[in-house]
Amino acid sequence: MGGQRRLAGDVRHTGGSGRAACRSLDRQHPYEGAPIGRRRKRGALVQAIGISRGVRNSKLHALIDGEGRPLRFLLTGGNVADCQAAETLLDDLAPRTVVLADKPYDTNAIRDLIERQGAVPNIPSKANRSWKSCFSRSLYKGRNAVERMFCRLKDYRRIATRYDKPATNFLSAIYLVAAITW
Repeated sequence: MGGQRRLAGDVRHTGGSGRAACRSLDRQHPYEGAPIGRRRKRGALVQAIGISRGVRNSKLHALIDGEGRPLRFLLTGGNVADCQAAETLLDDLAPRTVVLADKPYDTNAIRDLIERQGAVPNIPSKANRSWKSCFSRSLYKGRNAVERMFCRLKDYRRIATRYDKPATNFLSAIYLVAAITW
């Protein structure tokens, strides 16, 4: 026990790691944090990785001009709805532009956001929508420019397989590739 009627303060772990035992009184392992709860893996929000249909993935949302050149990107988890990403991408549209988007972007809020900025939405209506909006198939054929832009980005293996785990690193690689392909 020693002269002060307690064990010496430099008692080491039996594992031989060299750290003092019980450095933190409330946790057994001082370098672990508290559990984050809600069944979310640690760091999933920072990495923009979500679970959709049982698979961990992420979504890349893009805003491009009429010539297929990327203007803005947004990276979200795979479980985030597309309409939530559209609100941040479409915040500063030029007036009298035609916005072409897929069916997941067919919500009243997105249509109102586009029309408030003086632009025209050309989005096909969802099958479960009771009110069908006017939609031009001939204008919608120009939406393949988005798909071609994504194919140019995925020509780079780092982007196609997402080597970078943190979202900031992955987005910076996307911006770099977009600048090269511009």
